[in-house]
Amino acid sequence: MSSVIGIVAVALVASLFMSFTVGANSNSAPIAPAVGANALSTLRGALLVGLVAGLGAIAQGGSISETIGHGLVTGVTITPLAATATLLTAATLITIGNSRGYPIPSAFTVTGAAVGAGVALGGGFAAGTYARILGFWFAIPVVEGVLAYGLAWLLLDDRVADTLSIPLLAGGVGYALANVGLSFLPTPQGDQGSIAGVLARQFQLSSGAFGVDGIVLVALALSLLTVAVTHRQLQADVTAGINRMLIALALVVVFTSGGSQVGLATGPLEPVFEATLGLPSIVLLGLGGVGILLGAWVRSPRLIQAVAREYASLGPKRSIAAFVPAFLVAQAAIVLGYPISFNKVMISSIVGAGLVGGTSSEGVSVTKTSYTVGAWIASMVGGAVISFALYHALAAIPGLG
Repeated sequence: MSSVIGIVAVALVASLFMSFTVGANSNSAPIAPAVGANALSTLRGALLVGLVAGLGAIAQGGSISETIGHGLVTGVTITPLAATATLLTAATLITIGNSRGYPIPSAFTVTGAAVGAGVALGGGFAAGTYARILGFWFAIPVVEGVLAYGLAWLLLDDRVADTLSIPLLAGGVGYALANVGLSFLPTPQGDQGSIAGVLARQFQLSSGAFGVDGIVLVALALSLLTVAVTHRQLQADVTAGINRMLIALALVVVFTSGGSQVGLATGPLEPVFEATLGLPSIVLLGLGGVGILLGAWVRSPRLIQAVAREYASLGPKRSIAAFVPAFLVAQAAIVLGYPISFNKVMISSIVGAGLVGGTSSEGVSVTKTSYTVGAWIASMVGGAVISFALYHALAAIPGLG
């Protein structure tokens, strides 16, 4: 029993380190455009990243954590030893990569490590799940690139007034936010509720009104309210209004990034918390949220400053155009429970938005793209092989196997 507790303790430390790394790296980039536009200071941006990403981790991290913990292998339940092998492999590879200047994508590394440890445990390959996740990964650059390009073209078109295009865009984001599932808003059925759903039940509209579903009506009302508030701010001061929109969207994306990334750190421990410790998954997500918060506060200021310089050439409007597809795609991943690389999500949107006017064309090359794809494949395959071997090595130690 003491050996099991020791293994769980090691896995918890590795999980906290993973969440710390995610908070320091994956969650910081979205706030950089606001800092680059001088709408926020670096320290205030780092403070907001920690708080908002940590909240997003607790509110939306459950689905991806569930996939990592239960959905990548078949026929077995992940043991404390397998979770330890997964997290130690991923944390070590990411640490080595970062220390040597080679960014290791967390999503691919953790996914590969979880599969390797699960197969070493005697599980089978969840081929259908892999096909769906890979299909989603391959669709991200195309979908985001097209959306970001189209939105940037619209926002930069002088024939369309900022007081029209930006409020309409804000209304679309507001509608989506009203329908986002949140862990602290449970429904009578026991699943996650949304702001629109809670308000519809509160005003007894959930059964429908005027021939339209009550939840849709509430979401539309909140969307129109967002349009009105944004329009009023832009009429008062266009520059200040755009900067406020930029900050608001950045925080929405940071919130989403916390929800989409915490599962990479907590997922391998899901079965351990449920079967071995008897604790609900929300406790595990809370620990992951704390790790993300600490990582953002300790490490993100330097990254924010660096990325802000990269974003400077985009400008506020292109940054807004990049944020919207990133938010939508990451929310889709959360709904589906698919682990994603948030850096990949952001890069795809940035390239799409930056190509309007040619500002990003010089940074897009076959060599860079091939290197990036190669790093993704290598991290996933390498994580699987090392995790598989590490599990067998740990299992051979007397008292652990």
